Amino acid sequence: MKHKTILVLIVLLAVSLTSVYAGNSRRIGTAGAQELLIPIGSRGTAMGGAVLSTTSGVESMYWNPAGLAEMEGTQAMFTYLPYIADIDVNWVGAATYIEGFGTLGFGAKVVSIGDIEETTEDFPDGTGRVFSPSLTVLNVSYARVLTANVSFGVSSMFIYEDILEASATGVAFDVGFIYDPRWKGVSLGLSVKNYGPEMKFDGIGFDRDIGDRPGRPVAEGFDLPSSINIGVAYDFVENGPHFSSLSGNFRSNNYSEDYFQGGFEYMYNERYSLRAGYNFSDQDAYIYGLTLGAGLNFEFGGTNFSFEYSWAETDVFDDNQFFTVKAAF
Repeated sequence: MKHKTILVLIVLLAVSLTSVYAGNSRRIGTAGAQELLIPIGSRGTAMGGAVLSTTSGVESMYWNPAGLAEMEGTQAMFTYLPYIADIDVNWVGAATYIEGFGTLGFGAKVVSIGDIEETTEDFPDGTGRVFSPSLTVLNVSYARVLTANVSFGVSSMFIYEDILEASATGVAFDVGFIYDPRWKGVSLGLSVKNYGPEMKFDGIGFDRDIGDRPGRPVAEGFDLPSSINIGVAYDFVENGPHFSSLSGNFRSNNYSEDYFQGGFEYMYNERYSLRAGYNFSDQDAYIYGLTLGAGLNFEFGGTNFSFEYSWAETDVFDDNQFFTVKAAF
C-alpha cells in the first residue's frame, strides 16, 4: 500500500508540473544555458533519450539521478561528442555506493566552442584578437532506494559560462523518481530537470564610455531550459541470455514545444547491446530524429569495462556521434 501511495503522489506531481511547464512556441529561444540540454552517454542517446525509467549507473546523473540508487560499487565514465558547428563536448564523472547512506556522484561537462575572432562596433571586420568561449557544468548527485519499489535522486549543478570578458554563473537542480512495481517488466520514471533561478552576464566586456564617463550596462537575466519528463518502459523479453526492452518519454518544456522520445534495446548475455530510438516534435525546424547505437561489455582484471557508441540524425548540421567508455569496480 505504501508504494502505491508514493506512485499516486508522483503521478499527481507530474500532472501538476506538466501544466506549469507546458510547451510554448512563443518562448523558443528565450532560455539560456543551452549546454544543460546537451546529452551525455551513448546508451541514453542511442535510445532517443527514452531511458527515464531504465537508466542506471553514472550516466543517470544526466537522464534521471534516481538511476544511481541501484548502483553497486564504484563506476567511472568518460564520453566525447563532436557536436554541431565544430563544438566539442567532453563529460567525465564517477559515482560510488556508500553503505547505509546511498550513492554519491560527481560529474563535469565542458563545452568548447572553438576559436572566434573578436569584432566590435569600431572594428566590424575584426580586431585581430581571438578568443575561445567555454561552457562548464559541474554536478553533485545523490540517490537512494526509498522502498522496495521506489528510488529517488537529486542533482545540483553549478553553471559557468565564459565569453571573452563577460561571464555568467548559475545553479540548477534535477529531481527524479523511478517506480518499479516488479510487475511484468514495467517501470515508470519522472524527473524535473534544470530548475533554478535566472542567470545574468556581467564583466568588463560590458564597459562602455558614455560621454566622458565610463559606464557598464546591466544585462537582462535569462531563464534556464527547465522541463518535466515522464517515462515508461516495458521489458518484453527476458529469456536466458536474451533481453529486450521498449521505452517512451514525454518531455514538457518551458522554453519550446513539447516532444516525444521512443527507444528500443536488445542485449545478449549482458555483453552485446543494440539500440535504436526516435525523437519527435511538431516544432518548426526541429533538427533531431532517428538514433542508433551499440555497446560491448567485458571484464578484465576484476574490472567491468563498457565501450559504447551512438549516432543521432541531425538536420542542417553534421549528425551527432557519441563515444563512451565506462569502468565499474
